[in-house]
Amino acid sequence: MAEASGDEATRRLIRQQYRELISVVQQNREMMLSTRNDKLTESLEKANELFGGVSRAREAALDAQFLVLASTLGKEKASQLQSDMTVFDPSAFAEDLLSFMGLNRLDGDQSDSDSEQLASGFLPSSAWYTLGEEAKKYFRRAPTFHFMLGTFTADPPVQRPRIERQQKKAGPDEKRAMPKQLERMEESHQEATEKEVERILGYLQSFFKQDPNVPIFFLEFVTDPDSFARTVENMFHVSFLIRDGLARIRLDHDKLPIIEPLYPEEGENNQDTQARKQAVISMSYQEWQNIVKTFEISQPMITPATQATK
Repeated sequence: MAEASGDEATRRLIRQQYRELISVVQQNREMMLSTRNDKLTESLEKANELFGGVSRAREAALDAQFLVLASTLGKEKASQLQSDMTVFDPSAFAEDLLSFMGLNRLDGDQSDSDSEQLASGFLPSSAWYTLGEEAKKYFRRAPTFHFMLGTFTADPPVQRPRIERQQKKAGPDEKRAMPKQLERMEESHQEATEKEVERILGYLQSFFKQDPNVPIFFLEFVTDPDSFARTVENMFHVSFLIRDGLARIRLDHDKLPIIEPLYPEEGENNQDTQARKQAVISMSYQEWQNIVKTFEISQPMITPATQATK
């Protein structure tokens, strides 16, 4: 018990000495900043001695407070110091430079003409050459300039006359052969398309005549479960039927597209055909697979042309 009371008394004494030290430093701030004494150093040494008996946080906090105060004063004191090694005097440098270049003020003062003194600047004629020789030692020498592709001329390049190449003209035989060949290909393709459109129209009319009350779903009509390419071709050919007013597409009560044939008499009397609307229909391979699976299409309603001819 007596030992604990003794430690408490020692700690109380250390705290009191720290507070007195901080108070002395704050009150004698100007004296601490003076470069003519070492009061700040003495205060640091005393604080270092007190720190030897610090064992608790309260004493350590007072020590940290003193260190902050001492470091601030030390920074201000260091800023007041001047060192001849770091101070640059432009006037002294100019005097040394002129002396190195050979300035002789006595010769200039003895000159009879003031204009000659101003013209020469009290410097010999070789002054700048001497400075250049000395400065050359501290700079890298520039490489010698030369042209990579010979002498450079500023004149614009001479424009060469442009030679126009004559296009080869096709002979009379070639003129007659090419259009005929293209015309035959176009006619054969057009005939094949017309025949396929007529064939598909025959399928549509026959299905519709079998039972007019049963709607023909457009997707089932054009979808070929065995070929995605033929499905796209069927959609292409059916578009001609819609364009020419030979068939129409409308939505049923389930919002599904159904296709119906139109006959010439019906096309003339029906006013809806006069205001036909066009739309773009796209189908991906994945959508084609989903249609075949959803509608459970096992056989195509439009038989392929190759199988129909057999």
